[in-house]
Amino acid sequence: MTHGIISGTARVIGSGPYDNFLQTDAPINPGNSGGPLVNVTGEVIGINTIIVSGGQGLGFAVPSTLASSVVDQLKEKGKVVRGWMGVSIQNVSPPIAKAFGLKEPKGALIADVIAGGPADKGGMKSGDIISSFDGKEIKTANDLSRVVAGTAVGKEIKGTAIRDGKEIPFTMKVEELTEERTASKALPPLHGFGMKLEDMTPKLREQLKSEEKAGVVVVDVEPGSLADDAGIKPGDVVREINRKPVKNLAEYGAEAEKIKKGEPILLLLKRGKQTFYISIEKS
Repeated sequence: MTHGIISGTARVIGSGPYDNFLQTDAPINPGNSGGPLVNVTGEVIGINTIIVSGGQGLGFAVPSTLASSVVDQLKEKGKVVRGWMGVSIQNVSPPIAKAFGLKEPKGALIADVIAGGPADKGGMKSGDIISSFDGKEIKTANDLSRVVAGTAVGKEIKGTAIRDGKEIPFTMKVEELTEERTASKALPPLHGFGMKLEDMTPKLREQLKSEEKAGVVVVDVEPGSLADDAGIKPGDVVREINRKPVKNLAEYGAEAEKIKKGEPILLLLKRGKQTFYISIEKS
């Protein structure tokens, strides 16, 4: 046996959308991963999972409550069933919080709502920021992913979201996450300029294999520019600027001209099947 302390809970280490690890300095090495993490009274509180090389001996364990729920589902159904609400989400970064007029960067920002999904049926919209779900506070996108995944399929839940600066209630019935419904990972917030834009045309739509019928397409990114450093790529489609839908360069330009130096600009982009927000400041 080895011993140590629990130095963190609900840790996110990037291993998946449901990260919820216990952090410990009790050594977890090849050979004892998969074994129990016990407390001083001998109760199993976690399943040893991974050691972070170069992390000064930090190890991570799956909480026993999560492991127990998985075991129960495997016994009962032969598979793990997770809840699904039908949205693409991302964290609220400080620049995005500023663009939305929030006092602090907190909640799960809905970038896209899948037509016909639970969220769509519940009246949720792109740009809503979920602050609570089924009685649980939502501080990050990862919080929402974990809570939804652990919600019983068919359960009707209540929650709250921020829309246009006001808190609104919502109700939805959680459905089962199937392989076809597996949500794409939300992209991290980006920032920066240095890109060439063109109107969406049938030719561009064919080249990009895009389903977008309108919008502004990023056709080139200047090497070394802020946009390049941020990871903005040719082929990204601008769908909104500061919550205003834009169908062409003229509409994009008209909205951009209204923004003063130093004010945040909120863009809604589409990249392949992923939809996400970015926030930048006009220099």
